[in-house]
Formats: sequence, structure tokens, C-alpha cells
Amino acid sequence: MTAQTIQQKLEILADAAKYDASCASSGTAKRNSMGGPNGRGGIGSTEGMGICHAYAPDGRCISLLKILLTNHCVFDCHYCVNRKSSNVPRARFSPQEVVDLTLSFYRRNYIEGLFLSSGIVKSSNHTMEQMVEVARILREEHDFRGYIHLKTIPEADPEIVHQAGLYADRVSINVELPTDSGLTRLAPDKDARQIEGAMGKVKEDISELKDARKRFRHAPRFAPAGQSTQMIVGADAATDADIVGKASRLYDSFRLRRVYYSAFSPIPDASAVLPLKRPPLIREHRLYQSDWLMRFYGYKPAEVMQATEADGNLPLDIDPKLAWALKFREQFPVDVNRATKEQLLRVPGLGVKAVGKILASRRHRALRLDDVARLTQSVTKVRPFICTLDWRPVLLTDRADLRSLLAPKTEQLELFAA
Repeated sequence: MTAQTIQQKLEILADAAKYDASCASSGTAKRNSMGGPNGRGGIGSTEGMGICHAYAPDGRCISLLKILLTNHCVFDCHYCVNRKSSNVPRARFSPQEVVDLTLSFYRRNYIEGLFLSSGIVKSSNHTMEQMVEVARILREEHDFRGYIHLKTIPEADPEIVHQAGLYADRVSINVELPTDSGLTRLAPDKDARQIEGAMGKVKEDISELKDARKRFRHAPRFAPAGQSTQMIVGADAATDADIVGKASRLYDSFRLRRVYYSAFSPIPDASAVLPLKRPPLIREHRLYQSDWLMRFYGYKPAEVMQATEADGNLPLDIDPKLAWALKFREQFPVDVNRATKEQLLRVPGLGVKAVGKILASRRHRALRLDDVARLTQSVTKVRPFICTLDWRPVLLTDRADLRSLLAPKTEQLELFAA
């Protein structure tokens, strides 16, 4: 068998890493930052694989080299393209090869850090040790100050996972599926209790070392950007209500920075127990919107669930904030000149920044509809739910066809469904 080049390994393992959504991508346009043979794009392209975008603890958007250490795996999760029974090209980096790639990309200013995940090769402990070794070499031998995100393995020894947190800015452990029954059915090698136990241990380590740094200036840092997780949407029968409930519990129990949602995508040689097609991408988008409502708009999980349809799923034609407002029309309209911040955050079409501008502006004068229009991206969605000095919606809020009037055009939804 011919030995693979670094370029060949990178093509395989960067492509295999694209299924992990817990390192968010900004969806940039294609840009060939490293010319290939015959003018074709090189390995620096930001489209589809290789480089993703995430946010640092201080809010900066940073570019990361996103790869797997290996796509060999001893597990056989039905939904995973890298499962042991999958017929895909395989490759494996050594820790030093990942280090060399990271430094090479970093010195060329293509990236500001590394996102490293892996299939399970030999054993969970062996794989986790190899990933930690990558981070150790970067930090200790090259004094690498860039961002490192390590996807940890819940089955690995807690002490090895602890070492990962000492080198990485962020660690993550994927819960994979929203329900225990779904995990048992589609990932028989994984255990929900073990996954959550590992997440709990990481939470404890973060808290303990954060407290230690308050007392001892030279105490080590542990995953200062926190931990995150990912759930696959549409691979099993879990509803959006199930997913929202699970996400809320994870946030509360483990103080997660983010829960990422990844729409199931059909894979080569798919198992017969999987759906034949992926769910519409707009469903993933609605879940992110619901997540935003809980994190930044003061909605309780039960309130987000009130926005779901009879089947337990969020509507696809309108966002969950609008869906909630239409179900609870008695809460509206609100007077922008008198309403509390909490009430304004419930108004469809008003974001956190717009509400802040309204609160600041009304200290100086009473606001008219034109004033609100200047402070928002589109006043059309806002009008039925507010009163101003010169505007009152009268019967508009009670119109039976209000949903259809405010829903996005069909072609906009098709962009997500494609």
C-alpha cells in the first residue's frame, strides 16, 4: 500500500471533520489562499473543510484549522460517516504531523488556532493521549499562544481529559443525540450516563481551577473558554421540544458555553435504521433561534416549547419568537415608551441591540414609529406588536392572517431547505 502524503491525509481528515458542528463556521465564500497545481484551489480554502471560524472568550471571530487526528474508529455509531463499518478512505496523522500543519498554517496567517477531534483508534485512552500530545507539543515546545479546541472522549480516563483542559482553551464532549433511547439505538458503544459524567467532571475542573486562580496567581488555567456540546437533529424521532428540553438541562447542569445543533446528513453506506433524507436545514436554524431566546432574551424552556406545533416541532415558516407572540397575543401591543426591557425583548423583530437603543433614546424624548424604524432593521414585523406616540395597531394584532403576512417569502425558506 502506497504511503499517503500529508496533503492526501489533510484532504481526507479535514473533510471528515466537517460533520462536527461544535466548532462554528461562519460560512465564508471560497478563497484559495494556497494555489494548487494547474491553478486549482489549495488546502487553504475556507469553503467546506479545513478552516472554520469560531469565537474566542473575548468575542473575537477566529479562524481555526479543523481536522481529525484519524477517521479510523473502533465504534460503529449508525449516524457517523467514520464508523468502523463505513466504506470511506481512511487516514491517520501522527501528533507531530498535526503540530507541523498547525504551525505552518499559523505562520502563513491562515489560522489563529486548532480544532482537533478524532475517531477512536486502539482505545479511548490511547486516542485521547495522542490528542493531548498535540496540544502539549504546541504549548510547551513551541510556546504556541493560539486558540486550541479539543474534542474530548467521554470514555477516556478522567485524568487524561483533565490534561486536555490544561492545554486547551475550550473542550467539548458531544452528547450526540437528544434522547437516551436514541443514543442506545444508534450509538450502541456510547453511554449517556458516562457522557454526562465526563461533562460533570469537566465542569468541576473548570470551577476548581477558576477558584484557585483567584487565590494563587500562578495556578494553571483550565479550559478558560469553557465546554460545549453537539446534538444531531433528525437522525431519530426526537422532537424539537425534546431537543430544547435537553439543551436547557445541559446548560443548567454543566454550565455549557454553547450547545450546537447539526442537521442529520445521509452518509455513504448508510444503516437501514437511519432516515433516507436529511431534515430541512431551516429546522436546525429554528433550534439555534430557540437557543438564542433562552440564552439572551429571557425565555424559559417551557415558553419556547409553547411555540411548538401539535407535533412538538417548531414551525418552519416563522421563527419561534414570532410563533410565541402569535400564541400569546394578549401580551401585545406593548408601549415602547413605557414597556420594560423584558417586555420589549418579547416583541418580534426587536433584537437585543435594538431594545438597548430604544431604552437609551426614550430617556430624551417620546418615540414615534419612524424613530423605531430607524432603530430596527425592519419595522414591518414590529408594527403589529407595539404602540408609539403616533401609532397603535388597533385590530392588526388580532388579524387571523397575521402569521401569513409576517412569514418570510417561500423562496427564503427554500434556501435553508435546499
